[in-house]
Amino acid sequence: MAVTLEPDDPERLGRYELTGRLGEGGQGVVYAGRGPDGGDVAVKLLRASIGRDPKARDRFVRATGAAGRVADFCTARVLDAGVHGDRPYIVSASVPGPSLLTLVDEEGPRTGAALRRLAIATATALAAVHHAGIAHRDFKPPNVLMAEDGPRVTDFGTAEALGGTSATTGQIVGTPAYMAPEQVSGQETGAWTDMFAWGATILFAATGRPPFGDDTVPAVMHRVLHDTPDTGMLPPPLADLVTACLAKDPARRPAA
Repeated sequence: MAVTLEPDDPERLGRYELTGRLGEGGQGVVYAGRGPDGGDVAVKLLRASIGRDPKARDRFVRATGAAGRVADFCTARVLDAGVHGDRPYIVSASVPGPSLLTLVDEEGPRTGAALRRLAIATATALAAVHHAGIAHRDFKPPNVLMAEDGPRVTDFGTAEALGGTSATTGQIVGTPAYMAPEQVSGQETGAWTDMFAWGATILFAATGRPPFGDDTVPAVMHRVLHDTPDTGMLPPPLADLVTACLAKDPARRPAA
């Protein structure tokens, strides 16, 4: 549910009127908005500045353009993108329904058929994302919306085109509790990075706890690099798959 805009929030981003705040995280602020046709949209204004860097702008345009081609049965479709001052924003379709994080917090961990459906649907969504030529790079429970017709992956604010220069160059890209080791250490990221996050997200869904903890950022990052979460509570086929996705070596992880 949206809350009132704060005094420093913009009233418009491009063609879109902002009507309230939906949430805020490390990468930016998500607003409820209204498009030129009066339809509801979600607009994320990123914190990261791309300034006048033409290469950064080109990467942003290529990634958001590719995100707009992802099948909308499994994502919140990207409708538009632009730059406000020196900060990029992304406009996506509004998807009614709670996030996976909210659902688990309110109703408890997913089990049985519900957990299997979640795993299959989100893996299918990531396969579609990768097929479109991008890596999401911030897949996590808040970015999975539990719509009536199934889970939708949203928030392509840190997505990057596959095959480009994708090392993090010392800047944290992603959310520490769901980051892959290569993100923590500033190495090359790609589709394999999303698979690590998928494994961590499925473990959260099954337990109600982030698999690498949620205390200090340095402590969480240390566990991402060195600890192996317990997957014993998962049914055998899913446990094996999640364990493989959480391999520290990206080359050992399966594709979506």
